[in-house]
Amino acid sequence: MDVIIHGVILAVGLILPLGAQNIFVFNQGALQARYIGALPVVVTAALCDTLLIFAAVGGVSLAVLSLHWLTPFIYGAGAVFLVIMGQKILRERHAGEQAAVLPVREQVGYALSVSLLNPHALMDTVGVIGTSSLQYGAADRWTFAAAAAGVSWLWFMGLSAGGRALGKADPSGRLVRLLNIFSALLLWGMAGYMVWQLWAALTV
Repeated sequence: MDVIIHGVILAVGLILPLGAQNIFVFNQGALQARYIGALPVVVTAALCDTLLIFAAVGGVSLAVLSLHWLTPFIYGAGAVFLVIMGQKILRERHAGEQAAVLPVREQVGYALSVSLLNPHALMDTVGVIGTSSLQYGAADRWTFAAAAAGVSWLWFMGLSAGGRALGKADPSGRLVRLLNIFSALLLWGMAGYMVWQLWAALTV
């Protein structure tokens, strides 16, 4: 039981802060006409988190991130993607126009990108969840991973439901437009931070 509680608390602490993944899931919930329309994003984001958590616990992601050239690449790719993502969010709603809902393929593609092109998510998963799992034996380690992954599934389902509730409560779209502006600025701020991290990594 202690293993499950530890996995849940750790996952909650890592997943709650605002990030590109959370913003995208919430926005898609707000833009969809029905909750079921956001499920491709929810499932993709949760599956990516599950994959990263189990890879970290299994030691696979730690071996991958030990490649020194990979970290600058992830920062560079992540910064470019966040700039593009911010621009797309701003174009999603224009005054007096209805939101353009992404087709399923694009939803899945963007969800994959915000989940896997996030250096901090990758490093937090490896450095925090992967390292924390080392204190447990084989069976308890996978229980710990399953508990952490379960938090991701519940969080993304709740986040998209929250977005859908906002969309229904805001038929004029004004609040969603303000949210999109805030989200774009936040994503560009994250991109700037990644560029700074990239510069630091290249000049060491």
